[in-house]
Amino acid sequence: MELIIASPGGKEIGFWNDGKELDLDVGDTNDFEITIPLEGWHTDRLGFGTQIFIPNTEYGGIIGDIQTRTKSGTVVLAGDTWRGLLAQEIIVPPTGQDYYTISGELNTIIRTLMGNRYGSLFFVPITSTGVTVQNYQFERYCTLLSGIEKLLYSSNHRLDIKYMQGDPGQPGYVQLQAVPVGNYVDRTEFSQDCKVHFQVRDYRRGINHLICLGKGELRNRTVLNLYVQEDGTIGQTQHYKGLDHRAAVYDYSSVEDESKLQEDGIKRLRELMDYKECEVSVDDISLEVGDIVSGRDYVTGISVQKPIVRKILKIDNEKETVDYKLKGDD
Repeated sequence: MELIIASPGGKEIGFWNDGKELDLDVGDTNDFEITIPLEGWHTDRLGFGTQIFIPNTEYGGIIGDIQTRTKSGTVVLAGDTWRGLLAQEIIVPPTGQDYYTISGELNTIIRTLMGNRYGSLFFVPITSTGVTVQNYQFERYCTLLSGIEKLLYSSNHRLDIKYMQGDPGQPGYVQLQAVPVGNYVDRTEFSQDCKVHFQVRDYRRGINHLICLGKGELRNRTVLNLYVQEDGTIGQTQHYKGLDHRAAVYDYSSVEDESKLQEDGIKRLRELMDYKECEVSVDDISLEVGDIVSGRDYVTGISVQKPIVRKILKIDNEKETVDYKLKGDD
């Protein structure tokens, strides 16, 4: 993969041919860090606002942090990825309304949400997914990234991000669009047979009983008990007892009503309950955040079928690896 440098305005400067170490995260921290030898530092090519990207991929971002380390003789350039920029904008409810709601086709909605927030850097193509939603309600003051991702997830779509090169002498742009989630469970399973490095975890120390505390004082306080069921769903009937019972408290005194307390309590319990996760390192396959694959360890018998939630690209001079992470509660 060729890493390209572009000016703050998006016009290409050239390939990054100097020695470098790149660590770029997609799906979690959504940032990147590049370490180069001090002698490879060129102020006319690398500075604040400089764009770095790999064409036709999501790998890229804008430099916003520069550190000089004389002891190691290196310069560290860091910044937000394209997805990271989306995580720094907020969807604000209109004045006088409790929530921001919208109806329409998925790509049209993304285009509306983006507006002119980033000038010409981002572009949503005029193509229809054929999927429309009615009166979709975003969470109050959610990030632009989480709002779009949850909207698309509800329609079995994911956010596709690619940096597109411009015509000669013209700036490039970041293309955003909704695409159907790719389900590769039947075609792609990470296991010992794949000859890849992987790590599978089955976590069974999670919380299965969440005591949600709402408004009120002492005996008059709203109390809602949520329980994880045997199949991983959440209800109000206790399943796990005795040594298997693990409880925690969710304090949400500012909640307006019990339905909101239940909604947010379920989200919190999903973060605390048992889960399975799989991390793999592979260099001969390209998958995106949101695509569904499976991982299996034949030694322990642990298997996972879940969406990819994180990708990490690492480049150490000429050596490239991509780590994928799956996480779920199956």
